[in-house]
Amino acid sequence: MKLSRLTIALYVGLIFASGVVLGVFGHSLYAVTVVKSNQFQRPRPEDVRKKTLAEMQARMKLTDEQVSKINSIYDETRARVSEVHEKYKPQMDAITKDQRDKVRSVLSPDQVGEYEKMLKERDEREKQHGGRGQGPGI
Repeated sequence: MKLSRLTIALYVGLIFASGVVLGVFGHSLYAVTVVKSNQFQRPRPEDVRKKTLAEMQARMKLTDEQVSKINSIYDETRARVSEVHEKYKPQMDAITKDQRDKVRSVLSPDQVGEYEKMLKERDEREKQHGGRGQGPGI
């Protein structure tokens, strides 16, 4: 059976259109994946705890009593870490203030204004995300 030029053209067009549809779908899938990976947010401590306990229960077949004791250990550890953090917070704040003062001394008056604006934006982001970013040196 001999195919006419019109039939061949239709087949080629259909293959081309399929390629376009597949390309658009693949690109949108790739773009969504890239956007999601760029929006990394630190997991909440409660979520980390739940995930860790769920993994421990699955892998070690923990009893309810063991889960309760492990939760108590995690609570105690969180309290101790918070206590240490609060103890050293004033020292860390002093180090950050010292760093910022030294940076201001290097900048021109115009640059200091922009630096203050930048610091204010950074402090707001840290408040929104519930804590310090990468530390005073960043």
